[in-house]
Amino acid sequence: MTTTPAPVRCLIVDDEPLAHQVLTQFIGQTPGLTLTGKCRNAMEAYEHLAQQPVDLLFLDIEMPLMTGLDFLRNLRQPPKTVLTTAYREYAYEGYELDVLDYLLKPFSYERFMKAISRLPALQPAPPAEETAEKYLLVKERQGLLKVPHRDIIYVEGCKDYVKLMTATKTYLLHQTMKEMVEILGPSYLRVHRSFIVAAAHIKLLQPDTVQLLDATLIPIGNSYKADLLAFFKK
Repeated sequence: MTTTPAPVRCLIVDDEPLAHQVLTQFIGQTPGLTLTGKCRNAMEAYEHLAQQPVDLLFLDIEMPLMTGLDFLRNLRQPPKTVLTTAYREYAYEGYELDVLDYLLKPFSYERFMKAISRLPALQPAPPAEETAEKYLLVKERQGLLKVPHRDIIYVEGCKDYVKLMTATKTYLLHQTMKEMVEILGPSYLRVHRSFIVAAAHIKLLQPDTVQLLDATLIPIGNSYKADLLAFFKK
């Protein structure tokens, strides 16, 4: 006999009525989520959490009385948290507080779903791993060379071409960065309009750069920060 998992209990903490309206709608139309309350500031949220447990917190940052970040720091055992804010510059602080994701207002239902999909309770069972090795075909003088995906450390955009950087050689391929993101798949991260990096080769995540295992520094573009930080919260 299979049992239906308990719904994820959500709490909205935001001083903007429009944010309450949008999040209430998104939570209501998402299977597996249930809304337990809506608060306008940290004080109301403290009272709510003292009375009933919450699994997922949708938390604004800029609020009266106390910021969302200070509220989160003061919680002894904070629930999984998605920050909802109009301010991009708080992404790194959110990462340090171990947030699930960082939603920049205004956000779509599609982006909302991407955020909650990081919640372990809502993640589907992983599919069986493919055994066939994936590779790219690169034109060389002697013919077409097979470059395994696993050998690629990072990709750098170069006008109509991309550079595939491996530990031993650089290859030039006539491909766009957008196409490379689709080809390489989720284990490669777009960190800048001109750079895609293998997640396995990232050693250190800094506010504006990623440091690779070989000490190479790759810049992080502002529009990619939130997704990059969220990836490491999975």
